[in-house]
Amino acid sequence: MAYVVTESCIRCKYTDCVDVCPVDCFREGPNFLAIDPDECIDCTLCVAECPVEAIFAEDDVPADQQAFIALNAELSKSWPPIIERKPAPPDADEWAEVKDKRGHLAR
Repeated sequence: MAYVVTESCIRCKYTDCVDVCPVDCFREGPNFLAIDPDECIDCTLCVAECPVEAIFAEDDVPADQQAFIALNAELSKSWPPIIERKPAPPDADEWAEVKDKRGHLAR
């Protein structure tokens, strides 16, 4: 079972989770992070580090976020690894509370 980044990450893209990942399974897109399910070792370390609570165990992904399971798998195949924490986008805090952000996902 892998972990999954969900909608809350869109346009926030805090990278606190990247620092604690022992296997570098995070992939970076323009305004979202994805987890490569083939690399994730289910260690749970990233979950507590996410300030917007965007990361869930695959079995615990909320019903309205299930599409992100396949989306993480798809995007992680084409996006490059991110292995070091980076500053969040300047408007990340403004986007942190926004709901229904799927239309803002940049591929």
